[in-house]
Amino acid sequence: MKIAIVGLGYVGLSNAVILAQKHEVVAVDLDPDRVALINAGKPTVEDSEAARMLASGHLNLRATVDTQDAFVGADFILIATPTSYDADTNQFDTSSVVSVIKDVQNISPTSTIVIKSTIPVGFVEKMQAEYKVDLFFSPEFLREGKAVHDNLNPSRIIIGAHSESAKLFANLLCEGADIEDIPVLHTGPCEAEAIKLFANTFLAMRVAYFNELDSYAYQRDLDPQEIISGVSLDPRIGDHYNNPSFGYGGYCLPKDTKQLLANYTQVPQTLISAIIDSNTTRKDFIADAIIKLNPKVVGIYRLVMKAGSDNFRASSIQGVMKRLKAKGITVQIYEPKMSEDTFFGSRLISNFEDFKNSSDIIVANRLADELDDCREKVFSRDLSGLD
Repeated sequence: MKIAIVGLGYVGLSNAVILAQKHEVVAVDLDPDRVALINAGKPTVEDSEAARMLASGHLNLRATVDTQDAFVGADFILIATPTSYDADTNQFDTSSVVSVIKDVQNISPTSTIVIKSTIPVGFVEKMQAEYKVDLFFSPEFLREGKAVHDNLNPSRIIIGAHSESAKLFANLLCEGADIEDIPVLHTGPCEAEAIKLFANTFLAMRVAYFNELDSYAYQRDLDPQEIISGVSLDPRIGDHYNNPSFGYGGYCLPKDTKQLLANYTQVPQTLISAIIDSNTTRKDFIADAIIKLNPKVVGIYRLVMKAGSDNFRASSIQGVMKRLKAKGITVQIYEPKMSEDTFFGSRLISNFEDFKNSSDIIVANRLADELDDCREKVFSRDLSGLD
């Protein structure tokens, strides 16, 4: 089959790599640099499994900026463009998705469209009524830095349709995986959209819960690890996804929680808004804890969310930085992923030794071995080194 994929971020790249093992995949991106990377056998984002598979030369994959070239003759066209949350409209900005749907209608109307971008509940039904194309939503549940691994070993495959094309696409994903007996669930279109938002909001709630536990332990001078270990021994809770942080961030959780809350219009709720508020409160708490240490210069160790990632969009550390700077504290940053001199008015220091020596306190959302020799000045709530 020929499969076109629009967008070469984590979602687009991971799907391209999986499907190109046995099918012809043509990826489209507006960024010629990303296109060049794929055609040179290199990943567009930090992902070790993607790098390995692209370097192998065994994938039937190429990239282009030419939409016509990619779409003509395609059996499936996957949309993996960003849908950031727009605070002014209280919903995702789905304009990039709509634009692709219009292009497919004009260029290859017989192709089946699979939306991989996160969308609000009701979006597919609206598109089906407006455009005469075969389309459905298939949500992704990927970790940054491990997106290809998660598609090779999926926890489940959700397809928001019961059509023959939907069943065929589910088979393609199973075919590209390394494991067998993958749970596959076919649902209605709105149900699939809701699954994505509720799943990510539950993860955000879990992050917020253990962060509030950690805030309590820190304030009362208790050992948070002992409390978390005891709580997590309950098999209904489990010993996973429970390492405190400065708050949830990244590509999905901040925007998906806000979109789910927006979808609650006319529906009573308190928990969804509380999750969002809790994340703000946690950043307030972390910033206040740092301020009480009376630093003159605070060094921010990495803007990225965690090891193995190159993304710092909506990272919680940025919220902490804003609060510190509002109190007149000088903030400087060590982020080897960036070559600029400044980031939102804060100095970027490329020499790690200079960064350590010139910082009164080093703030790290996640610890790393290179901080071992200056741990006495490191502020972090990382207990286990896990996500």
